[in-house]
Amino acid sequence: MSSSTASAPVFTHRRALRSGFAAMVGTTIEWYDFYVYATAAAIVFPVVFFPELDRGMATLASFGTYAVAFFARPLGGIIFGHIGDKIGRKPALTITLLLMGVATTLVGVLPDYNTIGIMGPILLIVLRIAQGLAVGGEWGGASLMSVESAPAKFKNFYGGFTQIGNPLGALMSSGAFWILALMGDDVLYTWGWRLPFLFSIVLIFVGLWVRYRVEETPVFEEKVGGKQQSTPLFFAVKNNWWPILLGFCIVAISSGGYVVATTFVQSYATSPEVGLSPDIILGAMTIAALVEALVTLPLALLGDKIGGKWVMYIGIIGSFAAVVPLVIFIEGHNVAMIYLFVSVVRLALSGAWAPLSTIMTQMFRPQARYTSMSLSYGVGAAVWGGLSPAIATALLAATGNFWSVIAFYGLLSAVALFGVFFAPQHSDAAPVTGSFRPRLDTTAVPTTEGK
Repeated sequence: MSSSTASAPVFTHRRALRSGFAAMVGTTIEWYDFYVYATAAAIVFPVVFFPELDRGMATLASFGTYAVAFFARPLGGIIFGHIGDKIGRKPALTITLLLMGVATTLVGVLPDYNTIGIMGPILLIVLRIAQGLAVGGEWGGASLMSVESAPAKFKNFYGGFTQIGNPLGALMSSGAFWILALMGDDVLYTWGWRLPFLFSIVLIFVGLWVRYRVEETPVFEEKVGGKQQSTPLFFAVKNNWWPILLGFCIVAISSGGYVVATTFVQSYATSPEVGLSPDIILGAMTIAALVEALVTLPLALLGDKIGGKWVMYIGIIGSFAAVVPLVIFIEGHNVAMIYLFVSVVRLALSGAWAPLSTIMTQMFRPQARYTSMSLSYGVGAAVWGGLSPAIATALLAATGNFWSVIAFYGLLSAVALFGVFFAPQHSDAAPVTGSFRPRLDTTAVPTTEGK
């Protein structure tokens, strides 16, 4: 057998379940930390850190601090992708979890504008950058941890464990702020908003304990670990530029569309022009996050039955169709329908989210996969997720109506559909893969002939 042919890794349900659970716990904590900031940026930070600006400009400034994390994601993907491709998925994920937890906890003790002036927003940006670096390396590594440990016929299902961390984190975040909102503005805008951030210190220890017990993935052990390979970033840019570009397109809806339907919608609903009470939209978002958490794994399993791409097609188109009535009901203050359609939108977005870990993992061969995947997702999140709230805010201000934002959401949907359609899919179980043309999987070469 040629030394360039890597041995086939062994996949078991037991190993996949253990890895999937570890990925779920870690991503839940990471996304909780991330969404705690997102919720605060939409509702609290304009008042706490930008009190001297009018509401519109304060919201725009707050979303600016929110966006910097997205632009730090690609750098985080490169840094932790290098660690994950060279040393292993597990050590990279341990560092990202620790970095995210510490940054989030520090936001909870950060003095506001009235206490330290402009230094408050500046320190907020620094901590947000740290969050961005962490999440930039987290999602790709957690996806690889679950998908690379799964049997071929169940990769979407076990990849769904990583994806369920997003709605669980959102559920915990919006639920915490919902409770605080019900306690009144005096609590929420003074000391109450700090509690969800401070709770992160407890979650750090839980996540580190779970990840300490998980094994390295069989794909890394068999095909990458201990083998000679080029610098992951150079390999990714030279050989994986096309799937990286396609992944960038796919993320348009799962990142950009998602933040428009959640973070921006919260801000729009509670703006003076609409005047919806924060507890209403936070309650709707909390229930929607629960719905999303409940349907993620079933939708991921459906991806193993009918194909992950088909589930994503349905989710992308369905979310666009559901956003229109949601906005109409928000403007009409129809509370019952707001609760219903916030959940409908999130249900549809789950279709675009549940198979994402598996589809993007299988777009790349094992060498430099962590770097390639994190770079693709990170740049996509930076552009689509980081800029979408600000673009939506600017469109709304320029046109005076929400239909311009709906059109923007339609553009995000079209870009994502393009990426999904052309995305290649490789197999981890065999050295020969079929993409645009069959060829040997030369992702790793043993350091010693015949090793």
